[in-house]
Amino acid sequence: MFQHLVARPLMSPPEILTERTRMRAHRVEDFPAMTAMWAEEAVVRFILGRPSAPSETWSRLLRYIGHWQALGFGYWAVEDRQTGEYLGDTGFADYQREITPPLGNVPEAGWALVSSAHGKGLATEVVKAAHAWGDANFLGERTVAIFDPSHEGSVRVAEKCGYVRSHDASFMDKPTLVMQRFRPA
Repeated sequence: MFQHLVARPLMSPPEILTERTRMRAHRVEDFPAMTAMWAEEAVVRFILGRPSAPSETWSRLLRYIGHWQALGFGYWAVEDRQTGEYLGDTGFADYQREITPPLGNVPEAGWALVSSAHGKGLATEVVKAAHAWGDANFLGERTVAIFDPSHEGSVRVAEKCGYVRSHDASFMDKPTLVMQRFRPA
């Protein structure tokens, strides 16, 4: 049986400011920047293994918006606080993945940033900010994140944010690393 994962539904995400970024609700106007990011080989190499078609990115944008309305949590668009430039996405989702073994009814954390933002500590900065929100709002005690086992950069970000290895799984017939994070006491 499906259970709500947050204490109260939200129609859109709260704005979160980090030292260098603004995390805000996605807008239709983000579509061109998202399409460019999800076509970058450096972004998709460990996620899809191929660039996303614009129609796939459009569906992703609508899922991001819809998560907040349906479940009370979701992804934020990340932009540079100084320039307003779109830098990527971070947040939580329930994608109802067909993964073996199943993830269970827990929020799945994720993030993707434009390649020009890689290697600057921005992923850790925004993922920590998203988790601060999650720690204050999720009813459950843990979150999960899944990765291509060879995606060392994202595994390091996850570890810096409190994730530990949980188990190996199979998703889309590929080996998948599942990590988990328990809410701090």
